[in-house]
Amino acid sequence: MIAYLDLTSLTGQETEEDVVALCRKAHTPKGDVAAVCVYGEWAGVCARELDTIAVAAVANFPAGDRDAERARRESAQAVAAGAREIDVVLPWRAWLAGDREGALEVVAAARGEAPVLKVILESAQLGDRVKEAARDALQAGADFVKTSTGKAGPGATPEAARAMLEAVREHGSGGLKASGGVRTVAQAREYLDLAVEHLGEVGPDRFRIGASGLLDELLK
Repeated sequence: MIAYLDLTSLTGQETEEDVVALCRKAHTPKGDVAAVCVYGEWAGVCARELDTIAVAAVANFPAGDRDAERARRESAQAVAAGAREIDVVLPWRAWLAGDREGALEVVAAARGEAPVLKVILESAQLGDRVKEAARDALQAGADFVKTSTGKAGPGATPEAARAMLEAVREHGSGGLKASGGVRTVAQAREYLDLAVEHLGEVGPDRFRIGASGLLDELLK
């Protein structure tokens, strides 16, 4: 499970000392996590501290504004500093209001800069339209669809993850990142089992869990 983990710190109150400690935690006696996920301003610190572990940075986060230039700029700056993965928030309000083109411009802007792109859908807000949004994100170039910023609503739910995995399977490529309130080993196992059920055997290129406290539970 550790190999699927995006070890995350997105409080907005991080110091350089905090980020360095997070990076050191990413190398565990049971193996390395998949990525360390932070705000873009810390991408350079993470790149300096990590070698084989990917640096992931958020963009257009957490509000998900309809601002393609912001998404492009934040993605480009983070990649220039050493990020290999970008987690960008789909402008879900615009998408729900019928402005799909404007919402997907934000995805395309990040796609143009990101080696690996994860699109955060804020699934609790999208409700029963989350599969539809996942399809749009995948068609716009997402490598992963992600359940939540962790800043709004209940975060990840198995129901939303199942719908998003159906979209991934039907698309024929891509992966799922379960994020937002995944704190226990039992929760993590449920999402991994769902991924295997829908996609077959998976690796970190198709399944991730974004969490801050889960690593400690796994190591226990």
